[in-house]
Amino acid sequence: MFNSFQHKLSKILKTHRSLRRKESCLKILVVYDTSSSKRNTEKVAAAISEVLKVKGHNVDCMYIKDVDPGRVKNYDGVVAGAPTQWLRATKSIVQFLDTLPKDEFSGKIGAAFDTQLERMMSGNAAKGIEKKLPKLGFKIIMPPLVTYVEGSNVYEMHLKEGELEKARKYPKDLVIKLSQ
Repeated sequence: MFNSFQHKLSKILKTHRSLRRKESCLKILVVYDTSSSKRNTEKVAAAISEVLKVKGHNVDCMYIKDVDPGRVKNYDGVVAGAPTQWLRATKSIVQFLDTLPKDEFSGKIGAAFDTQLERMMSGNAAKGIEKKLPKLGFKIIMPPLVTYVEGSNVYEMHLKEGELEKARKYPKDLVIKLSQ
């Protein structure tokens, strides 16, 4: 009798753990703009997406021009990023965020990232993106990710050494925040 009870209890606990895992699985959109020939911001977006997928989330990683703004409401969270150009986020990402309805994202999570030169006056796209997300109703649960690029001209810009590793660590920290 005890073995039968133990067996039933074991099955119940397995089912409960499985349901808990499914509940914690979020549908996340990683949306990005990129402008360099090296596609640096795309690489950062892909690194973030890969880690979120490994952590069990359902992730779509999409270039800004391939996203239907009307479908963004179907996600539990958005991680948005762009390169920093002329001290701010690219026009494309700003316009995209401006097209999203302000009343459909209450309580959903949001995070921002960018690629930028590591200089005093280079600007910061992530800060601008991060300011827009709460106005749409997104809850910011982490500071933005800033990744640095280097190169002698715009055609040679590439991610600095260690920046992809930093991009892979960011979603791990994001997942920790989500579980709190």
